[in-house]
Amino acid sequence: MPVRTTGISPRGGVAENPLQGRVAVVTGAARGVGEALARRLSALGMRVALLGREEATLREAASSLRHPNIFVEADVTDRAALDAAARRVDAELGPASVVVANAGIAAGGPFARTDADLWKRVIDVNLVGAANTARAFLPQLTRTRGYFLQIASTAAFSSAPLMSAYCASKAGAESFAEALRGEVEPDGVTVGIAYLHWTGTDMITDLDDHPVLRALRRSQPSFARRVHPPGEVADRLATGITRRAHHVYAPPWLRWCQPLRPLFPPVVSWMARRELLALGDTELGSATGVMGAGGRADWDAFTSPGEPERPNRPPRGRPG
Repeated sequence: MPVRTTGISPRGGVAENPLQGRVAVVTGAARGVGEALARRLSALGMRVALLGREEATLREAASSLRHPNIFVEADVTDRAALDAAARRVDAELGPASVVVANAGIAAGGPFARTDADLWKRVIDVNLVGAANTARAFLPQLTRTRGYFLQIASTAAFSSAPLMSAYCASKAGAESFAEALRGEVEPDGVTVGIAYLHWTGTDMITDLDDHPVLRALRRSQPSFARRVHPPGEVADRLATGITRRAHHVYAPPWLRWCQPLRPLFPPVVSWMARRELLALGDTELGSATGVMGAGGRADWDAFTSPGEPERPNRPPRGRPG
């Protein structure tokens, strides 16, 4: 099947499945939402390039897809690696019509106790990595008049204590995408932002046993505590991609939070302070570190190549 390069049909188009035969790139595709979205886009007839840090896990994810695909082990903070991945995608699948900047890691715990390199790594992966992804694939998206989707979070709505790096990175990623949208829309490229809430990935493994996550979740209203399966979130993202939506909300009720955003910072701070007072110093300290298997894989790969052990390096085991 030849790869069409005329781009996804704009909103209001008559195509039943404008994604059929196109090429999609998903970063952070080894597991979680990225892996589920790659599967969903493949089911919609797309040729998918899966990018991520774990080669074996990427290979396994790619082997389950229905349509032609490739997987590329690449660090989104490495511009040379992303440029090479972009060339490979173009050569083997065709130019990308959809690019999803999904790669992300998180670290929890008090700012003063979080390893400085780990704090910066979260910013580098979640924010700088998103910009690197856009930079590498924008030439292809311009050719296809395609769609760039930035995965953000409700962490962009209001900053939560003990998650300073993650919240800063997601707020920055949202702002980056909004700025990029104004620059590239004259070239026919649409930029969307996806806001995710509690999603059942390994990043929040043992949610109720992790002091930081437990405190943050307990401070929210009951309807907002639900954990959404990655497949459900991927379906909503795929719908947004098909529609070239400027905003995608998973779950949908998040759209009604947008006009209320000015109220969130003081309310979240008040509720979080109340919950944190109930946590002991030992609990806070033990919860400091990188979250989830994907985050640990990235952190281990980042710190392992011949690097001397640092006295303040976070523990590599499961936080908490």
